[in-house]
Amino acid sequence: MEKQASDEGPAPVAADRARDEKIDPIEPATIEHFDEADEPKLSKPATAFDVLTHTIHLQDDPTLSAITFRSIIIGLGLSVFGGVLSGIFFFKPQFVAIPAVFIAVVAFLLGESMARLIPRSSHPLLRFLNPGPFNIKEHLAITIMANAASTSALGLEIIASERLYYGRRVSAGLSFFMLLSSQCLGYGMAGMMRRTIVYPAAMLWPSNLPINTMLERLHSRAPSNRKPFRVFLYVFIGIFFWEMIPQWICPLLTGISIFCLANRKSPTFTNIFGGASGNEGLGLFSICLDWQYISGGLSPLFFPVSSLISQGIGIVGCIILFAGVYYSNIWEAKKYPFLSQAIFSETSMADSAVQWNQTAAIGPDGNINSTAVDDLGLPNFAASNVLNILLTNMCIAASVTHLALWYRTEMAAAFRFLHPRRILANVQSAGARIGISSRPAGAGEEAESASEAHYDPHYLLMQNYKDCPDWWYAIVLALSATVALIVVYKTNSTLPWWGLLVACLVGYVHLVVFGSMQGISGVSFTIQSIIQMIGGYMRPGFPIANMYFSLYSYNSLLQGTLLAKDLKLAQYGHLAPRITFSMQMVGTVIGAGLNYVMANSIIDNQADILRSVEGTNIWSGAMTQQFNAQAVTFGGFPHELFSVGGKYQWVPLSTFLGFAVPVPFWYAHRLWPRLGMDLINTPVILFYLCYLNLGINSSVMSFFAAGFFAQWYLRRQHPNIFVKYNYLVSAALDGGTSVMVFILSFAVLGAAKAAVAFPKYWGNPANGHIDYCYKAPSE
Repeated sequence: MEKQASDEGPAPVAADRARDEKIDPIEPATIEHFDEADEPKLSKPATAFDVLTHTIHLQDDPTLSAITFRSIIIGLGLSVFGGVLSGIFFFKPQFVAIPAVFIAVVAFLLGESMARLIPRSSHPLLRFLNPGPFNIKEHLAITIMANAASTSALGLEIIASERLYYGRRVSAGLSFFMLLSSQCLGYGMAGMMRRTIVYPAAMLWPSNLPINTMLERLHSRAPSNRKPFRVFLYVFIGIFFWEMIPQWICPLLTGISIFCLANRKSPTFTNIFGGASGNEGLGLFSICLDWQYISGGLSPLFFPVSSLISQGIGIVGCIILFAGVYYSNIWEAKKYPFLSQAIFSETSMADSAVQWNQTAAIGPDGNINSTAVDDLGLPNFAASNVLNILLTNMCIAASVTHLALWYRTEMAAAFRFLHPRRILANVQSAGARIGISSRPAGAGEEAESASEAHYDPHYLLMQNYKDCPDWWYAIVLALSATVALIVVYKTNSTLPWWGLLVACLVGYVHLVVFGSMQGISGVSFTIQSIIQMIGGYMRPGFPIANMYFSLYSYNSLLQGTLLAKDLKLAQYGHLAPRITFSMQMVGTVIGAGLNYVMANSIIDNQADILRSVEGTNIWSGAMTQQFNAQAVTFGGFPHELFSVGGKYQWVPLSTFLGFAVPVPFWYAHRLWPRLGMDLINTPVILFYLCYLNLGINSSVMSFFAAGFFAQWYLRRQHPNIFVKYNYLVSAALDGGTSVMVFILSFAVLGAAKAAVAFPKYWGNPANGHIDYCYKAPSE
């Protein structure tokens, strides 16, 4: 009798499928037996396939148990920890993600401690508490659960906006279900399209490589892994103690600007060369020694060279474009700050920007008061914010063309379920299961050989485990949509039921495109502006409705990409899909609740700073300001501001130009394949053309210096060192930094109480910007 696959047990599927497809089967092997002597040496630069098969080895031990007392207890504890920390990071001046490597480091220390300290015995209770050595499957399950809890839910934008700008406070219960439903909605969508954005080899998801590499090294018993582990430990400890200096003792190290030190009285120098504080400047030639801002949870060491090149082109263009538009006074740029996410009044002057009085313009019901707007005038953006929205729209359109030209096979899989033959086959298969049809159950499942030819080599090993049925994700999707419908009515969001349906459809389509783009390039695209623009034209005059439309569209897109990334993490680590699903769901519930608790605490203690245009180098409301500003403008005045004839008419019109941008590069590659045009990712370039729109920008030059050293020099000149140490060092840097930032946030930086300032001296200036760039008295 054929043995059935289980969640944790093997089944003879991979070998049979490999034989049928004439691929050598991969035999399961425990990682403990892998030694350096077995590693093939690379004599050429490491390709993507080299990375997949050398840094993450093609071996698995399906007998290891992932669900144990240890994994449940540590997973729950770190989920609480991650939920709190992500709530803090949401209000940082630059977006900072909690890296999975940080979670994995803490999980390893706790898991090893429990394995060593709890006595081992044949007694059932002790065997339950300590089933043996802490194994890699437990470790991966913990990481995935805590990682799901460690994502800042974008529903916090609504909570913060309503409290800071509308004087509204939604009940704790509704807030929790709002956060949870928006996150799980994206999970359901991503699960349904995992064959497109997870399984293919082209969907590399580069940010997973450091964590998977680190897990293998930490759990390998081979003598050759002692040196890599020592390297990891030294780097982790070193960056842990170092981060106290730029974060608290010497903030000057966040951005050392030689130009500002030479000229401390020039606003132009501040705009171009400053960047150590939020919204200060573009950070050109600044040197940043704070890894929290260099990495931001997205380490430069794991981005592919093609992505770094495209990012670099975009950053150079961004500096030229922002400066050119501002000093040419396009869109009356000089009346408003050089960088800002707020909205301003038409009465602003070059030396005195006045924020638009949205409290007077928006009534208590959340609708625009036309009479008040006639007196106030229309709201206005800073020129940098206009460019941000305009170029984001072009990026979205370019992504569609880019994927259609370069990844047609992978994209076809996303909509294969709509093919009439597949629909009919599924109906016949379902009928067979309930006895209506004589057709054997499963006979209607369409062969996926065309797409499986593009799946990565780790996918074969995953055939040893039962996959999650599509209906699991379908139930998550349906329940989330039902809860979302209740939320939008109970919160008086002014978003009708059909608006919620459109939001879900928009989120699904964008997830196909940008989930794929992130999987390929490693770049996490921020496309909230076009989502809010669609919602504004659909429901004009209702800013709060626009917020909820964005929540259930863009937040679902974001959460979907995060689920896909973790599914790829599990695929690289060969963790059973059903265990992955369970861990993600539990972590999401915990994270949503703690995100809400931390957001309320920080808003209570830092409300004035969160409302200010610039904030500080520790706290900022920039993300909330941008979200609110776009909800007011797109949701309140889409036709007046953005239609043809409006002040910002090119914001939506630029979308049509974006469709054409990738075509010349693709065509040039067809004509001259050796020219390297396939390394140019035009959506990434367009995204980075507006990347410096907010946050601490002094880190940009250090980011590219680290990235090109690792991916250009080390990967080409020393490929063996690259595959052995690059992702391990990346993990150590992110992990050590995150631990210290967590400690400092609660101890001295004011996450839950008043901040404790370090004494003022030259490295921690008492007044002005911390990089000594000029600061106007009105700022």
